[in-house]
Amino acid sequence: MSNFDWRTATTHLVLIMGAVFMSAPVWVAFMSSTHAADTLFRDGLQLWFGGHFLETYNQVLFEEGGVMKKVTATRMLGNSLILGIGFAVGKVIISMLAAYAIVYFRFRLAAPLFWIIFMTLLLPLEVRIIPSYEVVAGLGLLDTYTGLILPLIASATGTFFFRQFFKSVPEELLEAARLDGANAWRFFIDILVPISKTMIAAILIIMFVVGWNQYLWPLIMTTQENNYTLVIGIKQIYQVLSEGGELPQFQKAFALTILATLPPVLVVLVFQNWFVKGLVESEK
Repeated sequence: MSNFDWRTATTHLVLIMGAVFMSAPVWVAFMSSTHAADTLFRDGLQLWFGGHFLETYNQVLFEEGGVMKKVTATRMLGNSLILGIGFAVGKVIISMLAAYAIVYFRFRLAAPLFWIIFMTLLLPLEVRIIPSYEVVAGLGLLDTYTGLILPLIASATGTFFFRQFFKSVPEELLEAARLDGANAWRFFIDILVPISKTMIAAILIIMFVVGWNQYLWPLIMTTQENNYTLVIGIKQIYQVLSEGGELPQFQKAFALTILATLPPVLVVLVFQNWFVKGLVESEK
């Protein structure tokens, strides 16, 4: 017992308590989603499995619901995936190109332009949402995937991370590429992109989660239920808790919450090694 490491034990205990504290609401939501509406109405939230798992999730995924009864969770799940993937891929592409121009072209206004880009972090979407909406509406892009994704793909955070990574790339690589006759585009595609793959993976994961969780922008941009994302669908379910005078359908709202949680969790779990490498390593 004299060799017992109390510091390590305390650290692990704190981590376990934190994990339990963070996952407890998800567990309660999942358990409650497997019970009938009358059980939740009568007994409140549940901590263990019920007998209505398949029934509830089948109704949520495949039966049309919402205010106008025109959308399923499967359709909203697809909309959310398109938004999350388009959001992440667009931000990575724009950020890499912007950082490449700032670091390697070395024009006189590179530094001021970078700091102008960086200062846009002080202007969140909520501040510029009205002019952004006016531009998208004027272009006729309401209720379209292009309108959902395109106005959001500029990223000061992504540009900053790629700029810092590109500045750490040895100058010898650029000189060797020039000696081999590679032009600017060839250098970017054949050299910078391959050595940036872990950084790309990390930014993709972060931006996918951010895009997946978008609520305000899709809410304003979509007017038809079949264009709703899953996050908006949860809100709609909570607003329409009663169907035809029946008991509130809390179990459906909990099921939709669980469905909205799964894709980001799976993405982080599957790509966690790349995520960590992209943030802590400089692969060159």
